Amino acid sequence: MDVRDERLDPVRSFTLKGFRLEQETWRGVSSGDDSEMVFNSFFNTQDNTHLFIHHQDGGRLCVGLHFPQNVRTKVICVSKTGREVVTKKNVRKILIIQEVQGEDAKTAMIAVSEEVTCPLLSNPGTSRSWAVGLAEEALRSMERQRNEALVVKGQIEGRTFLAYPDALRDECLHDNALHDDSFQGDTEGRRWLDMQLLHACDSTIMEWMKLVSEVLQQDSSQLVLDGQEPLPSAEFNFWRSRLRNLHFIQQQLMSSRAQQVLSIAQSAESVYFSSLKDLHTDIQKGLDEAEDVTRNLKPVQEKLDELQQMEYQQVGDNMAAVMEEVRLVWIKSEFYCSTRVVVLLQEICTLFIQMSRSFLHGEDLMRPVGSELGQKMDDVTLVIWTLKSLKEAFRLCRTQLEDQRQDGDTLSWDFPSHLVFFRLDHFLLHLQGIQEVFSVSQQLHQLEWTVLSGVGGRTRTDMVQEVYQDFLCHVTVLSDLNCDPSDPDDQLVKMFGFILDRPLIHDQLRPHLVRLEEMVLEELDQIEQLFFSQREESDTFCMFTPSHAARLCWSQQLRRRAETTLNHHRTLQQLDLDSGDSYLVLQRFYHIEDLLQDFEDRLRSDWSSQLDSDCGFILEQPVIQNNQQGMLGVNCSHKLQVVLRELRYVSRKTDVKLRPSAARLFTFRDDITRNYLSLSHMVSCYKQVVSGVLPAELSLIQDQLQVLGLNQNLSELQRYTWGSEGLQQQVEQSRDTVLLLHSRVSQARANMDSMTRIIQGWAELHLLQRSGESLLELGDVEQSYKHIREEGEELLRLTQVNRSLYGVEDSSDSWNMYLDHLDDKVLDGLFQLVLRSLHFLLDHMDPRSCSAFLTVSLRLQETGSVFEPSVGVGLSDLLQTVISDIYTAASLPLRISGSRHSNYQVSLQQSLDLSALEQEVKNRLQQVREEAELLLTRLDRYSYLWLSDRKRVMEEFLTYSRPLGPEELEAGETPPTLNDFLREINSLNTLREEVTHLDDVVLLHSWLQVDLRAFKDSLLSVVHKWRHLYTDYLLDSVSDRLQQVTPQCDDVESASSSSFPLTETIILLEAAGVQLPDRFFF
Repeated sequence: MDVRDERLDPVRSFTLKGFRLEQETWRGVSSGDDSEMVFNSFFNTQDNTHLFIHHQDGGRLCVGLHFPQNVRTKVICVSKTGREVVTKKNVRKILIIQEVQGEDAKTAMIAVSEEVTCPLLSNPGTSRSWAVGLAEEALRSMERQRNEALVVKGQIEGRTFLAYPDALRDECLHDNALHDDSFQGDTEGRRWLDMQLLHACDSTIMEWMKLVSEVLQQDSSQLVLDGQEPLPSAEFNFWRSRLRNLHFIQQQLMSSRAQQVLSIAQSAESVYFSSLKDLHTDIQKGLDEAEDVTRNLKPVQEKLDELQQMEYQQVGDNMAAVMEEVRLVWIKSEFYCSTRVVVLLQEICTLFIQMSRSFLHGEDLMRPVGSELGQKMDDVTLVIWTLKSLKEAFRLCRTQLEDQRQDGDTLSWDFPSHLVFFRLDHFLLHLQGIQEVFSVSQQLHQLEWTVLSGVGGRTRTDMVQEVYQDFLCHVTVLSDLNCDPSDPDDQLVKMFGFILDRPLIHDQLRPHLVRLEEMVLEELDQIEQLFFSQREESDTFCMFTPSHAARLCWSQQLRRRAETTLNHHRTLQQLDLDSGDSYLVLQRFYHIEDLLQDFEDRLRSDWSSQLDSDCGFILEQPVIQNNQQGMLGVNCSHKLQVVLRELRYVSRKTDVKLRPSAARLFTFRDDITRNYLSLSHMVSCYKQVVSGVLPAELSLIQDQLQVLGLNQNLSELQRYTWGSEGLQQQVEQSRDTVLLLHSRVSQARANMDSMTRIIQGWAELHLLQRSGESLLELGDVEQSYKHIREEGEELLRLTQVNRSLYGVEDSSDSWNMYLDHLDDKVLDGLFQLVLRSLHFLLDHMDPRSCSAFLTVSLRLQETGSVFEPSVGVGLSDLLQTVISDIYTAASLPLRISGSRHSNYQVSLQQSLDLSALEQEVKNRLQQVREEAELLLTRLDRYSYLWLSDRKRVMEEFLTYSRPLGPEELEAGETPPTLNDFLREINSLNTLREEVTHLDDVVLLHSWLQVDLRAFKDSLLSVVHKWRHLYTDYLLDSVSDRLQQVTPQCDDVESASSSSFPLTETIILLEAAGVQLPDRFFF
């Protein structure tokens, strides 16, 4: 950036005074390439609202867009009062510059915003002389800055701060901001505030979802995937921090302000309301997972902490205990899957490698090669044994889990062991190499005292000493190297490179080094081949990122792979290997680099061109249009989302230049995003209004569209393109109208659903029911009548509410059509109620039912046997009363339709279907009446008992020894004998037994129950009277004869003047079961 740029003057002046610097120092800062890019990003874009300047080590100034970490000196904070580009005209008004201490900068920024700036701006007295809306805009800007500072501070502390909507301030809220009354307010301004608030809440929910998604997607294995070598403490800290952060997020979501956002989204039926509920669910699931993992990992952490406090010699014996704790985590934890166990075991291996290297003192490991070799070799041997103990403990735990899996208790570790121990095995192999070096060194040290005897012994001894001295020289060189031989990643070539100075070893190693160089060439060939084979294959790249961005990422991966290969080649060059292929390797690398650079340049150019074309196409397209099905929809919605997504990627890639159309869309991307969300919400609400519309409400909705001018608004909106001026105002106007209509229609449909539920409840109401004895019983009729009457009044009330919602007059044709539709629904519900009750009667009067439904009693009166109630008139009157009560329920609700004057009962009584059912009830009553007459006919065989004159019949019996038949007018007199009396008494006894065995209850036509018990009792009483007629005559005869006996008469039989022997008469009476008085026995 040009140092003469006037926009830098306030920043330069404040910085020079604050840090007490010379002009030359500032000139060096502002002219640097990195600083110039930062200044341009801050001044020329809307995204960056903060600029930070601080002293770096060495006294150099550093400029950045993010707050510097671990800075304790002062930091100069340059902030914008709003998200806009800084120009020469507004630079003095828009910039706020202040000094803060490094560690307390964010706290100071937050405190200044909350305690000074925001209260000052919200005070009406402060902004009375300002332009309209300036104070509100400044207040919103300061609140955004405060929220951004809170977010950054939370990130530093490992917490996620959820910012609340700017519009959600106490003074801007009103009770039930988005309830129905807000949509029906007296002023358009109130509805406008409601729409602004809803949009702010929707945007906030989207931001919350993004932040929480980022938290939930964090994985403790990411450090391992990034190629780092974390310790188990990283795993433990990750889950503790995750649990603490999720608790913090949940507390924010349960706060009163977050609940206000939830209430507003729910009241307005926002499309993001369900997402917000899912967000609560996801947070709870994440908390359950973090609590479970943290609780189960705690014993592992305690055991590892205990091991780190032990002497290293004791570690090997405790490996089994460590692996047992890991096994228990696998068994107990619900969420710790195999991938996480592999990561934990890798981190445990890294910990033991680190402990082993600390024990060996790697940098001093090779220095005592000349002495104390035994101790160092023992240490290396101990480390090898300890690490092998870890692998053995893993094997035993794996075997135990396999045995438990066969028993069906738990899952086994089915992952390959090399995923866990690949680094540990490499370290062990490295230690074994060092162990071999120590072993050879021990053998060579024995040459110091070697003396050869015999011929030429002196000469040979001197040769051996020369070898020994040469060995000592190389050992000295090796011990002077600043390398850690216990680090597998350290360059062993540097440590043992001096050995290559020996011609023999150099000659032996040369073919291998040449082969390594050939492998470098082969790797570069594979990279080039991979580039040509996959550069045009779209499936090669990530499907979740834009194609061009994925291709660039793939190209950069190939570049890093080629650079890594070149670094390996340079390592070989350090061995002073003279090979003709070295130039070929460099040539091949530069060729690949040129291919990748050309590929990337072409990609950026194509991406910029295609993005510009897409943006130009979108900017010229209408924002809404009717689809093929004739439904209104947001135009280019998918393409717009893709372009906005690509623009976000491009904003991170400063080397991709934006052409005019893309730059224009990028500049207004926030406005376009807001318009897109508003249009999506509007179209969704509009579709809910017009889809599934009933014919009865179609005309009402069309009238509303006409009254609100919505058709005209939508037609005018269809003429706007994504790049049109004034689009946002038109979108908000149309959206407000659609939301108003949607609110009214939704409430009216909800009322219709309530009325439908009431009507369906009538159809399922039980007016008739069976008693405990399975007989007909009228239900709680009065309670049912009250229920129907109250719900009928509720129907009328909801109908009037809908009329006010649709804004129509009572005399409107469309409203009368709507009322007729409701009236038909009510009539149908009452029809179902009556139909259900009549079917209840018919079902229980069905001859196949075989269960009593009604009951009557048969009684014996002076005139004969009669039913109570009468099977004819009485039963018919009962059923007619029941049917009348059923129809009475239909007369209780008032008629909804004004054009239909009769009540619902009259309409139902004219129904042919219901009349047919009534007639069927009468037919079945007639059938049971006929069967009752047959029952009376069967019982008429006993009618002579109650119709005959017992006195006349007795006289005939005494005269003719039997009752005379109707044909016998005269017969010869034949006085009865005792046998005749016995015959009549036995006949009556038989008749009594027959009557006794008559059924107490008879079921006629399988549904009418006839109670015969009263009839039986009366008939038995008549039979007893006939029997007593004969027994009383004989008893009187015996009594008369005994009174004729004188005291002087010894022969009772001779004293009798009757024709019946006294003794036989008494015996007959006793046989007949007559209780004789005591005076009859003497």
